[in-house]
Amino acid sequence: MTRIVVLTGAGISAESGVPTFRGADGLWEGHRVEDVATPDAYERDPDTVLAFYDARRRALGAVAPNAAHRALARLEGAIGDDLVVVTQNVDDLHERAGSRRLVHMHGELRRALCGACGARPEWDGDLIDRPPCPECGERMLRPDVVWFGEMPYELERIENAVVACDEFVSIGTSGAVYPAAGYVALAAAFGARTIELNLEPRDTLLLFEDAVPFDESRAGRATELVPAWVDEVIAGLSTRR
Repeated sequence: MTRIVVLTGAGISAESGVPTFRGADGLWEGHRVEDVATPDAYERDPDTVLAFYDARRRALGAVAPNAAHRALARLEGAIGDDLVVVTQNVDDLHERAGSRRLVHMHGELRRALCGACGARPEWDGDLIDRPPCPECGERMLRPDVVWFGEMPYELERIENAVVACDEFVSIGTSGAVYPAAGYVALAAAFGARTIELNLEPRDTLLLFEDAVPFDESRAGRATELVPAWVDEVIAGLSTRR
């Protein structure tokens, strides 16, 4: 059985109506990244940060998984534990499509993080009113989102999966920020075939001097590219049986 690691980014959820937030002007919905996505911003102006993520959390109710999310869930149904989806997104569209073998390396909007006890409870309400932590009762909940300058989640698990995979597929992400940027090179170094599915395939050689290009790049909408690729993988399974 072929072991596959899929890395997804903002491009896969954009077609569901989830804003990528980082606009052409470098702003996230009118905010500088430094004002809403760093620990310093939270310490300096917690109300602005909490309000920003409360709004993003509420907006999830207006969007739904698209054909790309559903195709990855279908692939998991076909190959089970041989698929790991690593997402840089903090929305829950993969889960709502049916994916279970999923790693949220940048956290989840529908979870809170307690600054007192470290609990990560599921959370659908607002945080700006400082509700108590359901575990310890302290009013120190913040969004369970990995901000710039913080360590992503489950890096060891992700790295182990990438090293062991036979195929590494990047969907809807520029892959321009480490550690995610290094995964294609790591997969290639251990013999995996690497594929990019993106609106505009990137030239990795222009981004990093030591970057490794993908073996194959396909340009187009995730809702078209991902189901077609999944169909290819599942068809390949049937021919090998």
